[in-house]
Parts: sequence; structure tokens; C-alpha cells
Amino acid sequence: MATAAEGRLKLHFVTWNVATKYPEQDLSQLLGLSHFATSKQLADIYIIGLQEVKSQPQNIVLDIFFEDPWTKSFREALKDLDYVKLRTQRLQGLVLNVFCLRKHLTHLRTVDTQYTKTGFGGMWGNKGAVSIRFNIYGVNICMVNAHLTPHDHLLADRIADYNTIIREHSYNVPDTTNILYHDYVFWIGDLNFRLAEGLTGHDIDALVKKNHLDVLLEKDQLKTVMENREAFAELTEEKITFPPTYKYEFASQEFDFKRRPSWTDRILYKVNTDVYEDVSLKAVQYSYKSYPSYVQSDHKPVSAEFDIVIRPAIPDNGIEFNPINVWYIDEENAVSYKFLGNGKSCSGDWIGLYHEGFSSLDEYLVYEYIGRGKFEPVTEPHAASERIYFSDTAVRSPGMYRLVYIAQRGDVMGILGMSPPFPGHRRQT
Repeated sequence: MATAAEGRLKLHFVTWNVATKYPEQDLSQLLGLSHFATSKQLADIYIIGLQEVKSQPQNIVLDIFFEDPWTKSFREALKDLDYVKLRTQRLQGLVLNVFCLRKHLTHLRTVDTQYTKTGFGGMWGNKGAVSIRFNIYGVNICMVNAHLTPHDHLLADRIADYNTIIREHSYNVPDTTNILYHDYVFWIGDLNFRLAEGLTGHDIDALVKKNHLDVLLEKDQLKTVMENREAFAELTEEKITFPPTYKYEFASQEFDFKRRPSWTDRILYKVNTDVYEDVSLKAVQYSYKSYPSYVQSDHKPVSAEFDIVIRPAIPDNGIEFNPINVWYIDEENAVSYKFLGNGKSCSGDWIGLYHEGFSSLDEYLVYEYIGRGKFEPVTEPHAASERIYFSDTAVRSPGMYRLVYIAQRGDVMGILGMSPPFPGHRRQT
């Protein structure tokens, strides 16, 4: 498994238009979690982009309070390997999830999200993009999941969608307010680019069966608009060696000729190489494939894996929790912590209490804001320290717990520290 000390992180991307279906098939293959995978083959971060997640009004209301079934299924598949869901960003049927190995959580800073609607002239979110950006180990990464305008003849609309997203997406993080300003940009999704006129669906099928993919890719609209610098010209896509990912008969690996087959589902990237004096940034892609055996949608999922260069020597300036021996059920409990480097708390910061094996940052049991409630500075040599108290209702049952310090600046957040596990139990009388 890649470690920050090696100056690399491994990222695993998945994009899949799930056609409003619920998860039915095992997701292990899609995530590279076969029984033969070693720890070195697993990713540091998984980025899962979905399109057409079921989004009737009643589902959208429920998803405000509960995870959608797809996000839950991916989280369940990853949690036993010590992955934690950092964030979900949703716009109607568009869903983007980031799962991170627990050991990397406290190196994440300035996590921000954004969305752009492009459906019906920007009034509706059935098409558009969602994104998540963050800093980690001295570099910043932006991940975009998009669903662009469909149909063969609406190429101009897809071009307009891209340029609208680039123009309107804006983050509350200085120096990286725009998607393309980031050190690393990854753009995934159902981009809906088709093949140019001239071939019928059966012609395309015959060429696919002969493995003459290069003949078809010469007619790929996305490659054409990139070459003409109309859209996606700033990004790179590695060579496609898999069949078109759309449109298939449901529960089948055969094309559905109601639409001409095409590569609608894509993964592209951009690296701003020379932005730092101490290192040249680089992304190495070593897989790009589709998964024909997933048959519950009319699209086939696509994945890609990357190693990216990071800067692990850059200080994080987080916090360190002082040792916690035990917290008691039905009693007020306190924890103190100290800042590393020149960090300091702000009124929006909070500390969450979690079960030890939590698999999502949304799974806090309770939280306390810094500077509100019962809170006090602590005088300790050589470090600025603070103590915060949790009410007697925080710990309700025996078990192992953790505390996580979240720096919150409006919608932008970072994880500054996480305590080792500690027990909670009832005091013996």
C-alpha cells in the first residue's frame, strides 16, 4: 500500500451510470478487492462517481438524512479494510463519494464541495457536475463527476456543458478557486460523447467484435473536441482498450441498438507539473478498463488507477489529543489537546465522538463546538493547549471510542487530529 513517506499516493477511480437501479452485484471486482489482491495493490483513496442514482423527490428528501443505497454499498465493501467516507456530494442523480484510508484522514485539509446545474439552461440538476477538492500532504486535488447532455446530435450542448462547469464552479479556497487551478484534476463521469456519423449500430458492433477499436476511436467526439480545443483540451485521457460502454441490454453483455454504441463513460486528468520548487508533480496511470460482467445497467462501469507524487515533508500543523484512559457512561467527560506548529482554534471548529471503527465522518455520536459550552484554555509548557467537556449524555453504552477534531470554516473543513481508541464504561461502585 502506498504511504506518504514514499512520496506517492494511489488513487482508484470508478465511474458508473447505474440507470436508476439499486445495487445488486458484488462490488469487489470494481474496487480491485479480489481475494488475490495484496495490501500493496489497494488504493489510499477511492473516488466513486455515479450517475442516474434514483432521484425521485421522495428519494432526494430521504437522502438528506440517510445515505443512498449505492453509497452505503460502497462503504460497506470498504469499511473492513479501514476506509472512511470523507464526503458525499450529490446533485439529483449525480453522486460523488471519496473514501480514504483512516491513517491519511488527519492529513486532509480545506475539503470543499461544489455543484453546477446544466440541465434546461442551468435551471435543473438532471445534468451537470459535482466535485470534491482537498489538500493532502502538500498538494491539492480536485475530483469532478459530470453527466453531460445525451444524444448523438447534441454535441454542441456537451461542449457548452463543459465550459459552463469550468466557468461556474468556484471554491472557497484561495489560489484554487477554479477547477483547473488545482495541482491534480480528475474528471470522470458519463460525458455522453458519441461516435461521429457514418456507422450504424451494427457496423460498430462488427468492428468491436473484430477488436478494431482504433477505427472507431477515430470517430470519437470527445477526442475530436479535445483536438479542436473546444472542450476538455486541458485534460489528458490514456488509450482506450475496452469496448464501448453504452448502450447494453439490461442483464446482458450485448448491445442494445436503440442507441449506437459509444464510449460515454470516461476518466480524464490534468497535472500542473511545475508549481513547486522542491518537486515535479506527476500522475502515472496504470489501468483503464471497463467491466462487462456488471449487467444491471445499460452502461458498463469504468475504473482507472493512478499513482500521484505528493510532498510529505510539508507540515500539517494539526492537533494532538492528550492521552485518554477512560470515559464514563452518564458522566461529564473531558479531553485536552495541544496544537502542533502555529495552528489555533476557531469558533466553528468542533470535536466529534465516534465509535472506534467508524466508516464515515457523518457517523459522529455527538459533537461539541470549540469555544462554546464548557471549554477552557490549559496552561502547559511549550504548547498552546485547550480542554473541552462533553455532557453526561455523550457516552451511553460500553465500547471503544475515538475523538476527531474538525476545523470548520464555513463550508470548508479539515481533519486536524484523531485520538487513539479509548474505552467507555460505567464506573465501578
